[in-house]
Amino acid sequence: MEHILPQILLMLATVVFAPAVFLHLTHKNSSAVALYILQSAAIACLLVLATFEQFSPLLALAILSTIAVKLVIAPYFFFRLIRHHQLRFSVSTYLNAPLTLAVIAMLVALVQTDFFKPLVRLAPSGQTPLLITSIATILISMFLMINRKGALSQMLGILSLENGIVAFALFAGLEQNPALQLGITFNILIWIVIASLFAAMIFRQHGSLDVTTMKELHD
Repeated sequence: MEHILPQILLMLATVVFAPAVFLHLTHKNSSAVALYILQSAAIACLLVLATFEQFSPLLALAILSTIAVKLVIAPYFFFRLIRHHQLRFSVSTYLNAPLTLAVIAMLVALVQTDFFKPLVRLAPSGQTPLLITSIATILISMFLMINRKGALSQMLGILSLENGIVAFALFAGLEQNPALQLGITFNILIWIVIASLFAAMIFRQHGSLDVTTMKELHD
């Protein structure tokens, strides 16, 4: 098991990173939610692997809660929002696809500069590429929140950012407090419920989740 663990971790890090990139490129809301499910499944696998070293009932409860919120409850609310308001296609981005990919490439290159070395040095031996990948996921998710015009895509960007932070904490070997993890999961659950209700209210008022059509909110 130990000799294949690095390959498993690298594969899971790639599965966390790739959806953050493809969330910029997909044109369907349902595909965006499916990408978030895939990314969250990889995070769930990383959390389960982490329990092998420091198992406790509270940690197991925290992981089960995380899996329930990210893989069941959040997708349920998003697919319900899409189905109820027939949001088959997402709204566009501020930058076109080539420029978006160029910015993503620059962000990945930026992570490997001296500016991020203090963070990369946190990585245990042999896990530097994993930590670089998780930092890149965080930056690309932040860019998704800025570049997308759709409220639903921006919500997925926030959740993808949270997944990137969890991956960073795991690859950096930071201590996982089960009580803190439970609190974060509970906050995510409350945020998802409120954000979904707010998005539904916006759609009823404006007939769209395109944030560029909501200029009157400044009044």
